[in-house]
Amino acid sequence: MLRRLLLVVATLIAASSARAEVIEHLPAGISKVALTFDACEGRGKPAYLDRKLVDVLVAEKLPVTIFATGLFARRNAVALADLAKSPLVEVENHSFDHPQHMEKLSPAQVQAQVAQADEAIAQVTGRQPRYFRFPAGNYDAATLAAVEATGHRVVHWSFASGDPSPGLSPERLRTWVLSKARLGDILIFHINGRAPATAQALPAIIAELRRRKVEFVRLDEVLP
Repeated sequence: MLRRLLLVVATLIAASSARAEVIEHLPAGISKVALTFDACEGRGKPAYLDRKLVDVLVAEKLPVTIFATGLFARRNAVALADLAKSPLVEVENHSFDHPQHMEKLSPAQVQAQVAQADEAIAQVTGRQPRYFRFPAGNYDAATLAAVEATGHRVVHWSFASGDPSPGLSPERLRTWVLSKARLGDILIFHINGRAPATAQALPAIIAELRRRKVEFVRLDEVLP
């Protein structure tokens, strides 16, 4: 009981001095675009790395940031470890088991989600995550403070691609993303096998952005 009380007090103290910021764009002056991919898996149906999408990323030589849950990292340990060997790829924290509403958890439970995912990802990749992304983007001030107290910065996205939407065609995904994308954006897609349009649409999206002279960057290259 005392340990839990101390943790809550420490979290509240951290909240008063924390950055209390959810990053949705690259820092001012960074005229590039960050490609990020969520690798979600909760305590339900297993999820696996989208091999077709991985093949696109490798062929295009794209720097990317993957936000993986701890469960996904464990289930896909061999494939994720192989992908993370590339200097173009960083793997970051997306919680341990993807609770859709982390704002309903206690500070201790929030920090356990972060710590358990950190451990699982570090075991697979050999690198400690620095950034965190809330499942479904749901959080409140207390939850944000609890995550920032762990030393992680919270990074979301500039606009939702909507790529897991049922029935979404590659053409519609391509048109939507290209109509919205701007320099400094953090783009979000999914690489957990539940966004079938993405692997088909991404080559055309990348080709058009490159035609616009857009360069791509990992988050850890431009964020503190």
